[in-house]
Amino acid sequence: MSLSLPSYDPRHTALLFIDPYNDFLSEGGKLWPRVAEVANAVGLHDKLRAATAAARAGGYPVFIVPHHRAEPDDFKSWDHPTPYQLGAAKVQVFAKGSWGGDWHPDFAPQPGDTIVKEHWGASGFANTDLDMLLKQRRVSHVILIGLIANTCIECTGRFANELGYHVTLVRDATAAFSAEAMHAAHEINAPSYAHAVLTTQELLAAFQRSRN
Repeated sequence: MSLSLPSYDPRHTALLFIDPYNDFLSEGGKLWPRVAEVANAVGLHDKLRAATAAARAGGYPVFIVPHHRAEPDDFKSWDHPTPYQLGAAKVQVFAKGSWGGDWHPDFAPQPGDTIVKEHWGASGFANTDLDMLLKQRRVSHVILIGLIANTCIECTGRFANELGYHVTLVRDATAAFSAEAMHAAHEINAPSYAHAVLTTQELLAAFQRSRN
C-alpha cells in the first residue's frame, strides 16, 4: 500500500465510472473476449463493485460516463471518423436499444447517480456536459474506474488534468485488451497526467481515512 494516500473530501470528489456496458463487462458482450484475460487477472468485477459501493456509502457522488450508443449511420456524413470509430461502428458496439448497449446489471446507475451525456470519442469531457456537472457540484477531485485503461480512462483523465482537476486512476478497477496496454496506461503514461494511481484496496483505505 502507498505510504501516503490522497485525501478525498466527499463534498469535492466524484467517482467517474466509464462505459459500464454489457458489451464490455458481460459474457456474450462484443468486447468482453478482448478484455476478459486482463479483467479476470485483476478481478475487475469485484473491484468495480467494491469501489462503487464504498463511494456511495461514503457519500461520494457517482457519475456514469457512457460512450455513444451506436446507430448504423453514425459516421455516414463525417469527414474524419477514426479507424477506431469506424471499426466499432461496423460491429455496432454498444448498439442503441440492444442488450450490449445496456448497463451491466451490477453497475447500472443508482438513485442519486448522475448520467453524463454520451461521448463520441475517448474523452468523457469532450462534447459532453461532464465538466459543467462536476463544477456545479464543486468537484475538484475525480477518481476514474471502468473501461478501458489506455483509451477512454486515459483520455478522460488527461482531459480532466487539462481542466484543472486532481486525477486518480484505480489500476485494478479497469482493464485493457492486453497486459502491455495496462502497463503502458499505468506505468508509462499515467505519471504525465495523474496525481495518484491506486489499487482498489488503497482507494478504500483513502476513503476511510478521509471520513475519520
